[in-house]
Amino acid sequence: MTIASNVLESIGNTPLVQLRKVVPPGSARVLVKLEWANPTGSMKDRMAKAVIEAAETGGRLQPGGTVVEYTGGSTGISLALVCAAKGYPLEIVTSDAFSEEKMRTMRAFGTHITIIQSENGKITEKLIKDMIEAARQISQRPGHWWVDQIGNQDAAAGYYSMGEELWEQTGGKVDAFVHSVGSAHSLNGVAKALREHTPDLYVAAVEPSESAVLSGKPKGSHKIEGIGIGFIPTHWKPDEVDEILTNSTEEAIQMCRRLAREEGIFAGTSSGLNVVAALRVAERLGSDATVVTLMVDSGLRYLSTDVYRNEQ
Repeated sequence: MTIASNVLESIGNTPLVQLRKVVPPGSARVLVKLEWANPTGSMKDRMAKAVIEAAETGGRLQPGGTVVEYTGGSTGISLALVCAAKGYPLEIVTSDAFSEEKMRTMRAFGTHITIIQSENGKITEKLIKDMIEAARQISQRPGHWWVDQIGNQDAAAGYYSMGEELWEQTGGKVDAFVHSVGSAHSLNGVAKALREHTPDLYVAAVEPSESAVLSGKPKGSHKIEGIGIGFIPTHWKPDEVDEILTNSTEEAIQMCRRLAREEGIFAGTSSGLNVVAALRVAERLGSDATVVTLMVDSGLRYLSTDVYRNEQ
């Protein structure tokens, strides 16, 4: 064990765990990367560190400058950590559609928050675009720099390390990577790193069936935080994806509950969706294959939501 010189050096090198009880007999081995082992409990710590450091290096973020971003919460929390560690003020635009835990955590790091009201807690294209516009306006203030996570080309690089970790942890045995899409940066970054080792990697993208715009279906509302933004993200690369899978919010919630009770894995809703889709791929590939997906964040962020609030 080594001593990190600051909290940012503790990002990454998260555990990889094989699922046992939720995987049907005859399926491929299904492995999940426990990204809640990052400092804030989310994979977004990787991205936040990458984009802030790229902005510093490129001169876009000056010493004493204020960082601005729109977020469903996890990106905001990760930016709050990085900004606190580096000494930057942070302005976040979010919504009541996202969990109260996330807003409280951002405030704990000293973040100033602007809240955009949703329609009965639903995540829709209009809500996301209203949040983006509010962040854009705040970023026009002197000395403010806007992350713009969906359009920021530096974000994917934050996930290359995860792909390398997966390759090393599996001993070079990864046949398929399955992951849900918000900005698409994590899907792109991990897949890019893995394909440098295994060009024939099978990549499956996942989205909520209620708003399956990547699949060419109508936009709609859902309650899976962090993904399914209701429009095609700037860095979506359909030519680099072998398949797009859809499953519902309810299926994701039920899988979260199963993971907690049967596997002892306490995860958020997008992680539940990831596993539902990964199991579909694993059944098709058979017992000789290995399928990898991500536990994006911890269930601790969703205790006040329908995922766990109504559990008995």
